[in-house]
Amino acid sequence: MWNDLLLFQTVVDVEGGVRLVMESALSARDRVGVQDFLLLENYTSEAAFIENLRRRYRENLIYTYIGSVLVSVNPYKELEIYSKQHMERYRGVNFYEISPHIFALADNSYRAVRTERKDQCILISGESGAGKTEASKKILQYYTTMCPTRNNTHSIRERLLQSTPVLEAFGNAKTLRNDNSSRFGKYMDVQFDYKGAPIGGHILNYLLEKSRVVHQNHGERNFHIFYQLLESGHSELLRRLGLDKTNPQQYHYLVKGNCPRVSSISDKNSWKIVSKAFSVIGFNEEEVEELLKVVASVLHLGNTQFGEDEFGETHITTDTQIKFLSELLGVDGSFLSEALTHKKIVAKGEEMIGPLSLEQALSARDALAKAIYGRTFTWLVQKINQSLAFQVKCSSVIGLLDIYGFEVFQNNSFEQFCINYCNEKLQQLFIELTLKSEQEEYEAEGIGWESVEYFNNKVICDLVEEKFKGIIAILDEECLRPGEASDITFLEKLEDRLGGHPHFVTHKLANGKTRKALGRDEFRLLHYAGEVNYNVNGFLDKNNDLLYRNLKEVMCQSENQIVKECFHTDELTDQRRPETAATQFKLSLAKLMDILMSKEPSYIRCIKPNDGKQPGRFEEVLVRHQVKYLGLMENLRVRRAGFAYRRSFEAFLQRYKPLCPDTWPNWQGNLSDGVSTLVRHLNYKPEEYKLGRSKIFIRFPKTLFLTEDALEIRKPSIGEKAQKQLGFSVNNHTFVCLCLSVVIVIQSWWRGVKGRRRATRRRQAADTIRNLIKGFILRNEPRCPDNEYFLDHVRFSFLMTIKRNLPKNVLDRTWPRPPPSLSEASVHLHRLCIRNLVNDYCRKIQPEWKNQLEQKVVASGIFRGQKDNYPQSVPRLFVGTRLENEEINLKVRQTLGSDNRYGVAVTKYDRRGFRARPRQLLLMATGVILVQESKIKQRIDYSSLLGISVSSLSDGLFVMHVPTADSKQKGDLVLQCDHVIEAVTKLAIMADKIHNVNISQDSIKFAIARGKEGVIDFTYGAELRVIKTKNGRLAVTAPRINSNSI
Repeated sequence: MWNDLLLFQTVVDVEGGVRLVMESALSARDRVGVQDFLLLENYTSEAAFIENLRRRYRENLIYTYIGSVLVSVNPYKELEIYSKQHMERYRGVNFYEISPHIFALADNSYRAVRTERKDQCILISGESGAGKTEASKKILQYYTTMCPTRNNTHSIRERLLQSTPVLEAFGNAKTLRNDNSSRFGKYMDVQFDYKGAPIGGHILNYLLEKSRVVHQNHGERNFHIFYQLLESGHSELLRRLGLDKTNPQQYHYLVKGNCPRVSSISDKNSWKIVSKAFSVIGFNEEEVEELLKVVASVLHLGNTQFGEDEFGETHITTDTQIKFLSELLGVDGSFLSEALTHKKIVAKGEEMIGPLSLEQALSARDALAKAIYGRTFTWLVQKINQSLAFQVKCSSVIGLLDIYGFEVFQNNSFEQFCINYCNEKLQQLFIELTLKSEQEEYEAEGIGWESVEYFNNKVICDLVEEKFKGIIAILDEECLRPGEASDITFLEKLEDRLGGHPHFVTHKLANGKTRKALGRDEFRLLHYAGEVNYNVNGFLDKNNDLLYRNLKEVMCQSENQIVKECFHTDELTDQRRPETAATQFKLSLAKLMDILMSKEPSYIRCIKPNDGKQPGRFEEVLVRHQVKYLGLMENLRVRRAGFAYRRSFEAFLQRYKPLCPDTWPNWQGNLSDGVSTLVRHLNYKPEEYKLGRSKIFIRFPKTLFLTEDALEIRKPSIGEKAQKQLGFSVNNHTFVCLCLSVVIVIQSWWRGVKGRRRATRRRQAADTIRNLIKGFILRNEPRCPDNEYFLDHVRFSFLMTIKRNLPKNVLDRTWPRPPPSLSEASVHLHRLCIRNLVNDYCRKIQPEWKNQLEQKVVASGIFRGQKDNYPQSVPRLFVGTRLENEEINLKVRQTLGSDNRYGVAVTKYDRRGFRARPRQLLLMATGVILVQESKIKQRIDYSSLLGISVSSLSDGLFVMHVPTADSKQKGDLVLQCDHVIEAVTKLAIMADKIHNVNISQDSIKFAIARGKEGVIDFTYGAELRVIKTKNGRLAVTAPRINSNSI
């Protein structure tokens, strides 16, 4: 009878916060709608679906289920439903046991991870402003608050939460639809240990909207971080960053949207939150300032202006911005100016530099700004991932996917094409997994599965992504082909290849009625959610996403640590063309699909009720648009193809047993027999239900509604019967006193338990403090029981300090200061650490780059501090050869074979008249060959080469000394080369004459013939000149180069 009383109390005490089973709300369905769309009688009606949403929204019930899918409507106001008390109410409760809530879905996924050991993922989708980011925050808040804790995971929990404001500052912006719109897709894994405690995380980011950096639509803003820095950065920081003007209107990249300040956004408060988050995540002050330098450099790039001189050549008119950029990015200002106004093309080993037009220079500037910001955002995500990483191996994972919903604007471009392609893939996955889970549940319960007809959008996915035939393949082909490719030629190629496809149409292919709605530069795709017109203007540029080579070279030389990590020198040596933006997105999306397929999915579909961000306002046209694009009706139809309602035998019998005399008050037999008895008494018809192995399936919502209404009528008699059998009223004084006495006993016992735990912790703390003090006093004594605890603590603390402050690379010489007792150990550990870093670095070096470094080291040993033009050669890579096969005479190639290791064009000066003659110098395996067109003029074996002489000036002359007694040789060779550092280094290595290179200050003597010598005099002059003097010497003048020695 106590069970009866508890059932009665559950019914009457809802207002007091006691759990309310889902079905009990059906009595109010005319006012607040149904909590699960599966219970809609007219489930095929879109109007009924939206009306149910409206009723619930009007009552501040923003969550509704479609089976296991949660539909969330943005309330645009704070609701008191996210407190810790509410979290407690949903913890460990069956998914349908309480009214729909995001905490219920979060807890359901967590319990599946704990009990079934299956990785889970929660997919959050919806259009901008629908509340996706807030939903992911609430889920993270639930896990970090309600999951069990470990002693060393508190900081991880904080980092998981604080990663969001940092990513929002750099990846979110104010748009027309949303003041905090995520302009990137985010997938985050929350990692749990075997006890269910969150111990780490990992984030993947997708398709940052880099174009926003340089352009915003009217009424929109750039990324939040720019405004937060200008509004709230302290004056000294802004001075160092060159941002003395704190008005956003002063910066070219911030004025495009004409919306510098928004009343609903407090940049000052956001800056405080972001600054705190940086410290929690683990950024030190130097790293934060380096990051802000990159942010400031983007603003200065935007303010960099160009002009044209009278010859039509482009030049930079704002030298101040270049000065700031040089300081912030740690690059040479003159190199940067050159790279912004000229482009470099490398063909067949030769570098050609040409000027940029004014329009091209502006595009190059914008491309650099987008590249810097986009790569820095990727670096930031990687940095956060390092902070979230945990040493203990995780047992299971819950993934959170917060990604853009289907987008349809007045003008849809490349970004919308990628976003909608992503949604096509997610919709395909959504329907497939929904059908799969339905089929698996039916088969597990032994109920026949009937195939469901649904729109399979694979045909659209193939239209976009199919190899060689899809839109992305055609776009890549057009980007890579030689000739004059443009957006219009891309559109024409689409028309040729895809003209007959039922889901593709253009202005040229359309009929008369459709043609009016399509521009000549547009194509239309018939997506699962509807038709979308895409404007091809900008498709090729955005897909290429290229940066001029010389701009990359400048960035690779940056001294800013972040920029250095973002731009790798490998890009300069890698001859392969980088993958296009669309292909990169397609590949990352394929990996995401693999991740999601490997996990058990849950879904949150977010809906925006109005465009004005006003609470209580429900715009039906807007909501219908989103219901369509989210595929909610399709999902409902698939779920309702079989049975609308299903519950375990135990839950169904426990709730409805009062309706049958045979099952009330308790059923003693088998649960399935009890349910059979109950449904027979309720006169269920065979077509209305089926009994599985552990669940009852009810086909029509009306059947459930009638059952629930019957229970509502039965409730008063349940209470009367309970009072009569117990002999008192529920409000009787005796019952209240009994409850109070029980509560007092429990409280007393619990206070005793807490007191004893507190006393134990205090004793342990006192013992620890005592051991530490005693050990500190005896710290310089030999190890003994009195000081071993302190010494162990010192050792552990020092090792943890080392772990947190390990050198980042081989050039980082920082190391924590050790306590005196660990000085020797610290030296050994430091040596081991550096050795490991060196080994790691060496293992990662590619053979080509290793060869390059070895040659550069030899060049440094020979020329560093000795030759004027050596510093200019350092950043220039040595090439394999300066002469292609086609440039060497065929007859010479046939004579020498394939033994040529290096070739370079040189000028040879005759030994007597010093007449200049063009020649080719070839370095073979065994010697040096001097070639004149088809003739081999001289051959010098490495074994007979005595040495090499060069001057200390910036000229390119060098002398190869040979034995005068050798009848085969005519005397020393006097040569001039434009690449003297490279040529002499390679010659010295191949001839094994590294220590036989002589660098002379004033003059070089060389053998003309046996017993005769010539002299070359070197002096500084205004320009490079080589002339024969009256005294028969060769005079070389070279300009003085002012540069720091490297």
